[in-house]
Amino acid sequence: MYIGIDLGTSGVKTILIDYNQDILATAHSALTVQSPQDGFNEQDPHSWIKATEICLAELKKQKSKEFSNTTSIGISGHMHGATIIDDQGKVIRPCILWNDTRAFKECEEFENQDFDVRNISGNIAMPGFTAPKINWLIKNESENFKKISKVLLPKDYLRYYLTGEFFSDMSDASGTLWMDIMKRQWSEQLLAISKLNINHMPKLVEGNQEAGMLSSKLKEKFNFNKNVIVVGGAGDNAASAAGLGVIEENQSFISLGTSGVFFTPTSNFLMNTKDAVHSFCHCLPNKWHLMSVMLSASNCLDWICSLTGNKISDALKNIENYSSNLENIFNAPYFLPYLSGERTPHNDPHARGSFHYLKTTTDKSAMQYAVLEGISFGIFDGFNSIQSVNQKFDDIFVVGGGSKSSYWLNLLSSILNRKLSICEQSEFGAALGVARLAMFADKQVEDKNSIIKKINIKKSFIPSEKNISSLEKRYLIWKELYPNNKSNNFHISH
Repeated sequence: MYIGIDLGTSGVKTILIDYNQDILATAHSALTVQSPQDGFNEQDPHSWIKATEICLAELKKQKSKEFSNTTSIGISGHMHGATIIDDQGKVIRPCILWNDTRAFKECEEFENQDFDVRNISGNIAMPGFTAPKINWLIKNESENFKKISKVLLPKDYLRYYLTGEFFSDMSDASGTLWMDIMKRQWSEQLLAISKLNINHMPKLVEGNQEAGMLSSKLKEKFNFNKNVIVVGGAGDNAASAAGLGVIEENQSFISLGTSGVFFTPTSNFLMNTKDAVHSFCHCLPNKWHLMSVMLSASNCLDWICSLTGNKISDALKNIENYSSNLENIFNAPYFLPYLSGERTPHNDPHARGSFHYLKTTTDKSAMQYAVLEGISFGIFDGFNSIQSVNQKFDDIFVVGGGSKSSYWLNLLSSILNRKLSICEQSEFGAALGVARLAMFADKQVEDKNSIIKKINIKKSFIPSEKNISSLEKRYLIWKELYPNNKSNNFHISH
C-alpha cells in the first residue's frame, strides 16, 4: 500500500492506493491563507501538520488494515513558499506563499549580478519564487533572517515533521532560484545572492528516491506495521504530470484551474526566460519540463459570474448561444485576464484586468464571452512561448475545472488549432502522482517502467474550421492591448 499526500494552498488531500494503483481511500482537510497586507499571503506551517494528521486518521478509519500495511509515502506541495526554521527546528515566522508579491523589487536586485543569473537558474526572477522572499527578509525582518538554520519548501517542512530529516526533490527545488537546473544541484553562486550557503539547504534527491523514514513516534501513533519510506515527491504541477502519466516529451497538458498552466516534459534542459517560461527539473531522473503560468484563469470566470449574477453553468450557456452567431464574435469586446498580474509571457505583477471595445449594445453575454476568450488567449500566449523553444509535443491533455466544459474545450482547440483530449483523471491527480513515486521505493515492485501508467483518453476535441480565421484575427488585436495598456499606465505602480 502507498500513500500520496498533496499539500495544496486551500487544503491537504491524501489517497491510499494498492499495488494495482486502485484508490482505496481518500481524505481532505481545509486550510486558510492569511493576508496581513495587500500583496502579502502567508500560512502557518503548523496548520499543514494538523491537516495532514486529520487526513491520515481518516484514511486509517476508512481502510484500517490496508493503511497499516503502507510501504511508502510520497508528498506533493504548492511550490516556492519560504518556510524558515531555526537551529532547534522551530518555525521562525509564517510561510510566505507562492502568490505573495511583496518581493518584486528584490527580483531586479537578485538578477543584478556580475554573472548571468538566468543562465544558471533557468528562470526569470519573479516575486513568487523563494529567493526574492528571503532577500526581502534580509531588508525588512533582519532579526528573523539571522535566526535561519534551514529554508524549506512547504512539502519539505511537512517531510521534516514526518521524518525529522531535511530533503527536497529536484522539481520543487527548481522553483527557488537557488538551483542550477541543468546540473540538478544547488548553486553556491545563487545562494550567495541571498546570503545563504549549502548548509541552509536540504539535501536534493530525485522524486522517486528515498528521502527519510517515517519517525518511530508517528509509526506508533498511526499503527503502521512496517518501517515506512518517504520518497522525494514533487512540486504540485510535476506531481500532477506524474498522476496523469505526462513524463515524455511528446506529451503535454493544460490545466484550467484558478491559474492556467501549459506543461510539457523535455529530455534536455531548455529555457525561454525572455517570455517568463518556467524551466524546471521533472520529478524523475534525467527529465526536465517547461511550464507557462497565467495567474488568473478560471477565477476570471468566477469573477464575471459574480458581477453578472450568473452561475458558471448559466454563463457558459449564455456564451455558447452568443457565439453561435459569428457576427457576435466579430463585434465582441476584448478582455485582458490579468486580475492578479501575470507571469508568462509578461512577468508583470502590476498588470490588471480590463475590458476594451465596449459599446452601448454590449450585454452580459458579450462580456462573459470576452472573459472566456481572454483566458483562452492567455493560455495561447503561454503555448506560443513554449513552442518557440520546444515543438516536440503532439498530445495535449486538458485538466482542471475548466475541462468539464465542452464549449470551452472547443473554443480553446480552435484558438490553438490543435486537438485537445480529456482523460479519466482523478481530482486527486497530484496525490496520485506522488503515490506513484512512492511505489518506486518498494522492492516488491519489479517493473518500475510500468508505474507511471499510460493515459486513458475519454474524449477529444478538434478545431472548428469556421472559427479559426476570426479567432486568429481577434488574437492579433488582443495581443496588442497589453503593451498599449502598459504604455498608458493602465496598471498599478509602486
